[in-house]
Amino acid sequence: MKRTTKYIIASAILLTFAGIIASCSCSSCSKNEEAVVPKDILAKANAYVSSVTGRDFFKKYISPDFAKMKFTPPYYEMAYTLFVPEKPYVNSTIKFFVDTTGKVMENLDITGIPKCKNSPTDCDWKIDRDSAVTIAKQYGLEKGIKDWQVGFIWNDKYQKYVWHILSTLKEMEGDFGYRGSGKEMIIDPASGDVVEYNDWHIR
Repeated sequence: MKRTTKYIIASAILLTFAGIIASCSCSSCSKNEEAVVPKDILAKANAYVSSVTGRDFFKKYISPDFAKMKFTPPYYEMAYTLFVPEKPYVNSTIKFFVDTTGKVMENLDITGIPKCKNSPTDCDWKIDRDSAVTIAKQYGLEKGIKDWQVGFIWNDKYQKYVWHILSTLKEMEGDFGYRGSGKEMIIDPASGDVVEYNDWHIR
């Protein structure tokens, strides 16, 4: 009986100790994530994004995403979350690369940074998802065989955010893989203009 009691007490102590260790390690998670990128480099990256979006926009809607940042020598991959609470469809990731001095690598991919400072009208995203779908219907986007794929995404060609709506007209899948075709429409979320209306194919 005494042995059983001692075993229970010992087990309880070990579980408590394990819990303390776990809580300590969890509380340091955010610190470990932040440590991936030195503070001086983070400050320079913040300043770069702010110089493109404007300081007020940066402070209100953009925050570092430490979980997505990483160091692959000789570059740091920087990541930020763009989220506008009053327009929840604006929820995207900003990514770019800097070297070990904090210099932005403009020859590598830079995605998701809206140019609000120099083109404030491009960041007035007043066309929401429902409005974009309505516009697509008005301009004759075919219904297709399944629900449209609708996304508020960064477009590298235009270097800004757009509504991308995909209509699937045909699709099949087998040993040959996936094949499909349909129509796509790109809509400016600020003006509501249809920027492109194209065919798409996967063969």
